[in-house]
Amino acid sequence: MEENTEKQNHYLLFKRWDISEVEVQDPGLVRYVSLQSAIVPHSCGKLTGQAFNKSHMLIVERLINKMMQKEHNTGKKELSTRIVKDAFEIIHKKTKKNPVQVLVDALAYAGPREETVRLKYGGINVPKSVDTAPQRRVDAALKFICRGVWQSSHKKKKPVADCLADELISAANGDPRSFAVSKKEEKERIAKSAR
Repeated sequence: MEENTEKQNHYLLFKRWDISEVEVQDPGLVRYVSLQSAIVPHSCGKLTGQAFNKSHMLIVERLINKMMQKEHNTGKKELSTRIVKDAFEIIHKKTKKNPVQVLVDALAYAGPREETVRLKYGGINVPKSVDTAPQRRVDAALKFICRGVWQSSHKKKKPVADCLADELISAANGDPRSFAVSKKEEKERIAKSAR
């Protein structure tokens, strides 16, 4: 009986969320959103050696690592892990869905599909619209989500876990009031004008 419970817990994130039932709806992001099974999202830096190894890192761990990049959380992986874990509990209470599925949906809605680059023609910089690579879409979505969380919680009484949960839920619904979705639409609007 204990072995059965142990085997089931082995495949549950935070010993609570089943990752095997999560589906990536966006076909462009399937290769870049890793949903490997883990109890605690911590790879100890094993996947940082080469350029595209971050695609093999669990997407929840990538969110945790991105949450550590502001000045108050720098290097505090346990704190960031606790914030994400608490946010997942809040998401489950509010939506009754698997929070990892909400995270994957939020990444699909918050990643810009096109952006601009600057081309130089005869000494003149001309903006040109280009399609965004899928890896860059995931990176940008994580960046926008974490920046929105930081802005909504910095110097405010609202806890960071609540801000993260609200940002993920609104981004997963495609709500334009979400910081991440609004930044994505802004990037795509600028790219559309540069076509």
